[in-house]
Amino acid sequence: MMTKDELTDLFRIGVRAADPVRAVQASLGSAPLPAHARLFVLGLGKAACAMTRAALAVLPTPAAALVVTNYENAADVAGAEIMTAGHPVPDENGLRAAQATEAMLAQAGRDDRVLVLVSGGGSALLPAPAYGLSLSDKAEVNRILLAGGMDIVAMNAVRQHLSRLKGGGLLRAAHPAPVTALILSDVIGDDLRAIASGPTVAPIAPRAHVVEMLRASGMWARLPDTVQTVLMRAETETDLPAMSAGNRLIGSNRQSLEAMAQARSEARIISTALVGDVADAAEVILRAMRNTPGPLALFGGETTVTLTGTGLGGRNQDLALRVALALDGQEGWRFLSAGTDGRDGPTDAAGAIVDGHTCARIRAAGGDPEALLANNDSNRALALAGDLLVTGGTGTNVADLQILSLAR
Repeated sequence: MMTKDELTDLFRIGVRAADPVRAVQASLGSAPLPAHARLFVLGLGKAACAMTRAALAVLPTPAAALVVTNYENAADVAGAEIMTAGHPVPDENGLRAAQATEAMLAQAGRDDRVLVLVSGGGSALLPAPAYGLSLSDKAEVNRILLAGGMDIVAMNAVRQHLSRLKGGGLLRAAHPAPVTALILSDVIGDDLRAIASGPTVAPIAPRAHVVEMLRASGMWARLPDTVQTVLMRAETETDLPAMSAGNRLIGSNRQSLEAMAQARSEARIISTALVGDVADAAEVILRAMRNTPGPLALFGGETTVTLTGTGLGGRNQDLALRVALALDGQEGWRFLSAGTDGRDGPTDAAGAIVDGHTCARIRAAGGDPEALLANNDSNRALALAGDLLVTGGTGTNVADLQILSLAR
């Protein structure tokens, strides 16, 4: 059975496989941008600083370069303006960043080139409310969708119709300049329409379908009236400009899993789509423990949590605590679940590493693991156990990775 340090090292191998610097420079080296009059660069998402720094190191000096990232991943990038914004709930800084983005893109002409560097988190970081909506309306929608446990693809389908820049809107803002997008995927299955809500691709679903989905989920009645009004408008022209984007996928969760499997010959990739509610995902982990013949099982995906309590945590911490409770007191296993961006929910932890004694450590520290889980307070529970995995911001984001180590 692997130690905590060994599990952490293997997790870091997966994170390094999604290194945005290497991915961007490899893409631009193998398929360089055509020469144009002027170059405009936009970096968007949790990996935006690293991606933009890598691009500017190998490209001609741009006419303008703008980076929009979350507060935790902000860093200086020579030759670029850095703007930070809230994630996962949009804020006023994100609104200002969206306005700055539109202003920059408005300068680009037919003979210019726009390079967009997209990574996870971009959807919340660049809120440009559709006409008739306020930023507070969009923030409330995000809170409702997150609390309702809606998966990332469905969430982005909704967000696209509430924004001027999502669902291909960035192409319209840049028109008539041609656009190239290098995309680091945090979406399982790598649907480009869902990554950062698809600023350079067509929408996921028509507006009428989004309304149906919200009604079926029970969330429609909780939406602000202004949001309902926008979503009930007749579908407007959504065709992309004739000069659409050249979209290139340069990194993904699957590639990270493959790198981890190559690093440990005994590892087996069990699932590249660990999605859905954390309770169901925990069952997948438990089945793998019973049925996997080898000592090391790998999983990748992005689960969801339905919030019913008032505690603090994230999907990885919740999943880890559920596994720890199900296997309380059993020897011979250790489990890691963590976000590749280094942040799990609104906490400073990437996730956690648990074992058969996690719950005993929580109880010894005065906590009740069952009650804490019921209150969505996995962060406090795992802090009491000393089992939180804190990595700091990684500069990349390709969803979550899980490692199950068994004493076989």
